[in-house]
Amino acid sequence: MSEVVLTANQYGKAENRVVKITRDTDRHEIEDLNVTSQLRGDFAAAHTDGDNAHVVATDTQKNTIFAFARDGVGSPEAFLIRLADHFTGDFDWVTGGRWAAEQYRWTRINDHDHSFYKSGPETRTAVLVRDGDTDTMISGFYGLTVLKSTGSGFVGYPKDKYTTLQETTDRILATDIATRWRYNTTDIDFNAVYDDVRSIILAAFVAEYSKALQQTLYQMGEAVISAHPEIDEIKFSCPNKHHFLSDLSFCGLDNPNEVFYAADRPYGLIEATIARAGTDAADPAWVGIAGFC
Repeated sequence: MSEVVLTANQYGKAENRVVKITRDTDRHEIEDLNVTSQLRGDFAAAHTDGDNAHVVATDTQKNTIFAFARDGVGSPEAFLIRLADHFTGDFDWVTGGRWAAEQYRWTRINDHDHSFYKSGPETRTAVLVRDGDTDTMISGFYGLTVLKSTGSGFVGYPKDKYTTLQETTDRILATDIATRWRYNTTDIDFNAVYDDVRSIILAAFVAEYSKALQQTLYQMGEAVISAHPEIDEIKFSCPNKHHFLSDLSFCGLDNPNEVFYAADRPYGLIEATIARAGTDAADPAWVGIAGFC
């Protein structure tokens, strides 16, 4: 049909679970990743004519991921760059792609040389988008649950006939932090920056009285951008994990802001993007990353 044209397309092998144990000494190291590889380039004939001459099999992409892990992972970001360099370097028609990883943390049991427990609490993420000579690296994490038992309130909001929520100047503020930040370079120590960004976000969460989760997200993002010139943009998607005061009057007890019902749904969902003034948004690189405005 002449009215139909092939536009955006990519393909690859998703969610390759890779566990690498380094055994150079009696004290082992563990690296645990979930890696996805997707290629972009001249694949039109595969779609329109069934010609697979340019189709690097998804099984080949899987095998490459595991083979590269033989030499170690390092940071998930560096591992993705190695994969991108390989596929765009060895296959002329592969002009770019999207490589993603989740990394899971393990901690030694009583400092044991080769025994670990899965420690979390958050899952680290990385996404590399390559378009020709342009690389965009987006790192982050999700699942970091934080709570402060005071130092937060919510007042001054509009009220109508449907409003039942009472104003408060002393409430529990809790959320599961999901965040992604975009680098303007790939020539950095990704592990060191990740650890510092995580520390900055936690420090900003507790630093000031919170008038709303929106304000706290902005403060966290502002602190990260101010401290790291290599980061141009950071996004947050955070549920407001509501804690409602339990009414104990039925049994003659007071409740001086001590016993709460932790509701899991419905929940407020707060999202925000904080960017360095004057920088480009790099919207195409964010396509496919769900859950962030």
